[in-house]
Amino acid sequence: MSAGECVKVIATDKGSVRDFASFIALTAHELIESSEEDLESSRFVYYIIKR
Repeated sequence: MSAGECVKVIATDKGSVRDFASFIALTAHELIESSEEDLESSRFVYYIIKR
């Protein structure tokens, strides 16, 4: 990926909320949106811009 590009990540692990928060805090990348799409199947979606 080049700087400025956005990646969408879909995770099913509830721990990903903590993991992505830590990842963003330790890098220059930017989390522009996160959500829990499906409460029954626990799908967490993250949009991250590479810096």
